[in-house]
Amino acid sequence: MPVSRRQFLQRTSALIAATLVAPSRSIAQPRFSSSPYALGVASGYPHPRGVTLWTRLAPQPVAGGGVPPVPAQVSWEVAADETFRTIAAHGTTIALPEWAHSVHVDVDGLEPAHTYWYRFRSGDALSPTGRTRTAPAPQALNDRLRFAFAACQQYEHGYYVAYRHMAREDLDLVVHLGDYIYEATWGRNLVRTHGAGPAFTLSEYRTRYALYKSDADLQAAHAAFPWIVTWDDHEVQNDYANDRSQDLAARSAFLERRAAAYQAYYEHMPLPQWARPRGPDMRLHTSSAFGQLVNFFVLDARQYRSHQVCAPTGRGGSTVVHEDDCPERLAPALTMLGAAQEHWLDERLGESSTRWNVIAQSTLMAQADRRSGPGADYWTDGWDGYPQARQRLLDSLARRRVANPIVIGGDVHMSAVTDLKGDFNDPQSRVLATEFVCPSITSQGPSVKRVELLLQENPHIKFANGARHGYITIDLTSKRSTARIRTVASVTEPDSALRNLAIYAVEEGTPGAQRF
Repeated sequence: MPVSRRQFLQRTSALIAATLVAPSRSIAQPRFSSSPYALGVASGYPHPRGVTLWTRLAPQPVAGGGVPPVPAQVSWEVAADETFRTIAAHGTTIALPEWAHSVHVDVDGLEPAHTYWYRFRSGDALSPTGRTRTAPAPQALNDRLRFAFAACQQYEHGYYVAYRHMAREDLDLVVHLGDYIYEATWGRNLVRTHGAGPAFTLSEYRTRYALYKSDADLQAAHAAFPWIVTWDDHEVQNDYANDRSQDLAARSAFLERRAAAYQAYYEHMPLPQWARPRGPDMRLHTSSAFGQLVNFFVLDARQYRSHQVCAPTGRGGSTVVHEDDCPERLAPALTMLGAAQEHWLDERLGESSTRWNVIAQSTLMAQADRRSGPGADYWTDGWDGYPQARQRLLDSLARRRVANPIVIGGDVHMSAVTDLKGDFNDPQSRVLATEFVCPSITSQGPSVKRVELLLQENPHIKFANGARHGYITIDLTSKRSTARIRTVASVTEPDSALRNLAIYAVEEGTPGAQRF
C-alpha cells in the first residue's frame, strides 16, 4: 500500500518516540483483564484528506486508568467499509503514561467527502468501531451539510438521553461549545453524583473526564460522527478569565490548575496533535472549511480574555451591573478573544469564500438587558461584559462583507434565536448575522420568569426557552440554513422522547431567522 508523506512522518515520529523511552520504560505489549476502551473511541477535525482519531487505554477509568505506567503500543486502522475488508489507512502509535495513555492519530491520505470506519488494537484487545467522515475538497460545490451543536452537560443534573438521540441522527459533524465537564457540584435535585469534590489536580480532572466519558450515550455520539470542540469555563473553574480565578487564588497556583485542566481536556478529546498543551497554554481556535458550502471558525473565549470588570469585592468572575454603575464595561481595551485571536479572526473572515460562515463560540452574543422597565442591567461574564469587543467582531462581519454569517453559542442553559445588529438599541439597525444558542444537554436553566423578561426587554431575541434540554441541528444548503431545536421531555428519564421545540430558517443573502 502506498505510504503518504504524512503517514511516513507519523510512523517515523512513533519510532523516534519509542527510541527515546528510557530502557527501564520499554514499550509494552499489554494484556488486559477487561476492555481498555472503557471510555470509547472518537474522531474529530475532519479535513479533505483525513481526520483525527482518539481513544484512551483505561480499563479502570475512574481509578487512575488501570494501565501500568509504561508506554504501550497501539495499532489503528481505517476502512472504507464497516467489515474492514478494504483498509484505507493503518499504523502504529505509542500511548504514553505522561498523557494518560491517550491516543491522538492524525490520519492522512483518505478520500474527500467519504465515510470511513476505524478501530484500535492494543495487545489482544480490540476497540469498538467508530464511524467518521472526511470533509469535501476545498473547491467542491457541495450542496448540503448537516451538523449538530451542543453544550453544558452537568453529569449530576441528568442523563445524556439527548446524546442517545443525537447518535441516531444523519449528521456530518458535531460541534461542542463548552462545559463538557463541570469541575464542581452545583444545582438542585441531583440525579447522579460526581462522587468527589471540586477538581484541582491533573489526577482529579482526569477522573472527572473519565466519569463523564463513561456514559454510554455520550460515547455513542462520539463514535457516530467527527467532532470539533471548544471550551467554556467549567473545564477549569466557573467564571475564570485568562489567568484569574473566581476565588482570586494566587496567579501561579491558578495557572498550575489551568495547566492540569488543559492537559486533561486534551487527553480526553479528539483533538489534533497540534493542539497539545504546553503547560497552561493551549491553542484551540481554528477554522475548518467544508468545500465551498461552509467555513467554521472555532473560537476560544476563555484563555485570552480580559478579567471581568466590576467584580464584587473579594472575588473575581461575573456579576450583573446596571449600565450606569460600571463605566469600565465600555473600555475599548476589554477583549473576549485577545488581540491576536481577534486579528486572526478578522483576517480569516476576510479570506473566506464559502457560501455560509459559522462562528462557533461558547456563549450568547446578542445584547441581553436583564432589567424590567427603564435602564438596563448586564451580565459581565458574557459578551455584554465586553461590548466593544463584540462591536469589533460585528463590524468585521460588515466590513469584510462576510457571506451569510451564523453565530452559534451555548453556556446560558437556554435555547435562543437572535438577530445580531449593528446597534442593539436601534430597532431600525441592520441585522448583520443570525445567532442560534443551543439548550443545555442537562445543566439546569434559568427560570421561566427570567426568560420572559429577556424576551420582553430585548426585541432582537426572537425566541428563548430555558425549560427544555437538548441540542440544535442545522441543515445547510446553498439556499437555506434550517435550524431545529431538538429537546427531550426530561433528563431524569433515560428513555425520554425527542421532539422539535422550534424550527427556524435563514435564507441565503438575508440575515435574520424566520420561524417555520
